[in-house]
Amino acid sequence: MTHASHSLRPPEDWCENAYDLVRGLAVYSGSMLVDGIAKVIAKHPEGNIANAFNHKQVGCKIWARDKLLESSGPSYRRIVVLGGWYGVLPAMLLEDRRFNIAAVDSYDIDPAVEEVASTLNSAFSDRFRAITADMYALDYQGLGADLLINTSCEHIADLGGWLSLVPSGTRVLLQSNDYFSEPTHISCVSSLDEFRAQAGLAKLDFAGALPMKKYTRFMLIGTV
Repeated sequence: MTHASHSLRPPEDWCENAYDLVRGLAVYSGSMLVDGIAKVIAKHPEGNIANAFNHKQVGCKIWARDKLLESSGPSYRRIVVLGGWYGVLPAMLLEDRRFNIAAVDSYDIDPAVEEVASTLNSAFSDRFRAITADMYALDYQGLGADLLINTSCEHIADLGGWLSLVPSGTRVLLQSNDYFSEPTHISCVSSLDEFRAQAGLAKLDFAGALPMKKYTRFMLIGTV
């Protein structure tokens, strides 16, 4: 009975306990990304970092990172991530020593995520920027990006219309899914072939599907 009573924690202890746990994991692993998560828990307890870094999110981003390396190589002057949320994918790319990345810019329309993304990527502050902006209002010619990443194409009503704003010859990494039951997913696709047709890329270097428990994630890497 003594052990059981000691194992019970009031809900308000969650944030402090999570911070201690993740900080310990950062020391153990030596990961700057995990250390950034600990800082987010401490500085932004209202943030939804647990959802942003759940196993499904991480799995899809590892898949994107590895296939990008295989299909397009390790070196980039500037990567622009659209709908970047808390900046988890930029952190995963910047921490990976296989890559040589000069800069990553993470754009999101939600102003509440900018500071969280900056905290998460604080170890990479010389190469990372979080920017609040509408992806439809960007001057893509002036961004200086040699890679655009959008892993939330299911949220874009007209993917082809958005891609028409991107200069010809720009390399892109795109993800979508067939999770039609999620109300915010307004542009899901039922197959990889449908995603290919929807995007209409001029050159395709990779196309693949990653089955998940409730849906399949689709990814294209190529050139507009």
